[in-house]
Amino acid sequence: MAAAVTVLVCAMLTANTSSSAAVPAAADAGTPQPPVVRLTGTASSGESVARLHQEVKDGTLLDHHGARAVCPRCHAKVVTEDADGKTPLRSPAPAGYGPAELGAAYGLPATSRSTRTIAIIDAGVYPTLEKDLAAYRKTFGLPACTTASGCLTLRNYDGGKQPAPQTGTQGRYLEEQVALETALDLDMASAACPSCRLLEISIPWQDAQDDNDVSTADFARAVNTAVGEGASAVSVSYGYSADVQNTHGTRRTALDHKGVAITASTGDAGFNGGVHQSWPSALPSVISVGGVSLPADGGKATAWYAAGSGCEQAFPAATGQPSSVTSACGGHRAASDISADADPATGVAVYDTYAPSGDDPYNWVVTGGTSASAPYVAGLFARAGHLSAVDGPGSLYRAPKADFTDVTAGNNEAYHQCASYPGISTALCNAGPGWDGPTGLGVPHGLGAF
Repeated sequence: MAAAVTVLVCAMLTANTSSSAAVPAAADAGTPQPPVVRLTGTASSGESVARLHQEVKDGTLLDHHGARAVCPRCHAKVVTEDADGKTPLRSPAPAGYGPAELGAAYGLPATSRSTRTIAIIDAGVYPTLEKDLAAYRKTFGLPACTTASGCLTLRNYDGGKQPAPQTGTQGRYLEEQVALETALDLDMASAACPSCRLLEISIPWQDAQDDNDVSTADFARAVNTAVGEGASAVSVSYGYSADVQNTHGTRRTALDHKGVAITASTGDAGFNGGVHQSWPSALPSVISVGGVSLPADGGKATAWYAAGSGCEQAFPAATGQPSSVTSACGGHRAASDISADADPATGVAVYDTYAPSGDDPYNWVVTGGTSASAPYVAGLFARAGHLSAVDGPGSLYRAPKADFTDVTAGNNEAYHQCASYPGISTALCNAGPGWDGPTGLGVPHGLGAF
């Protein structure tokens, strides 16, 4: 095994701030994000944490490692020890990107003082969430966020107290998998807005024997609860097939709240074939968040090959989406709207110790998927605080081009190719100048668009 090493790593993702819109001091000043993190020790693969972190910055982490889905219907992928293995690559210190590095990549101010609330909707119950979140935030020098202080609130999807965790074999296994998704969501919301309040809404597994028991109706109910609790931004990192039930009625209107930014992952299966997009990212009132690969050392962001994109023919357009975008879908809702880091090869650091099934805590892992990008973008909306202008993704499309870094390379045709679908625009699959399906308008460049 490689000898344990200690390295000081600075946030070396170079941010070009010359074209960022000015951010009012009242919206963003106060709590510092330290630029230095100490990387110590040897990972479960035998490699030093410092080496793994360098591979993340190079975008080469998956050259010798794999990635697998974390849980049913969620859009998180965890890096594994072996290319074809299932065992997560674990380390005693964070090998993935941390808050300061992400902030530098997106040209964000170094400080944050917004105390608005970011709501995260997740399935299952995660008893060590507060402890694990505290470890993440302490490691990266973020201010504490606890239930005692009122910064962190835990609710059931009906607004009541979260239930006890599952005790059956299947239930314990499922909640252990889902906990990593929840940890990713809370860690990314923290990274995007260190001073914001966090509201975790849990949708319990009513039937531990059914992997698909959590329904779109449950998520709709949870979003209404989050808005009722005063959330400024809401993030959903799960995806379902769009159907007549969830594209109409209360399952649609529950995710339509002017003045509240509701983000959703576009999924990790690339271009969808041009008919239906993953729910709830398909909804016109939801900000659909795609994904990019984000190498740090001299590389430019490119479209992540598995970032979800496509059309939703149940709707004519997303709220505020211009015809120049919807024309790629014959006038229908086109996804995505915006993007952020989602490639596990350039993945983020996540801390999770909940292991009721295997009794083998992950500790630090590297994670990706559009489950990483959606809560991060939700956090930026809460941090910037210009919520009165938010009406679905419309405010993003009204923002100046300088508020985004355009992503012009890469594609997401690993599963479906645009050329296989007559009448489908190649912009749905291929990153290029301006809007495209995998990356939307691009990645954030400052807080002006939010």
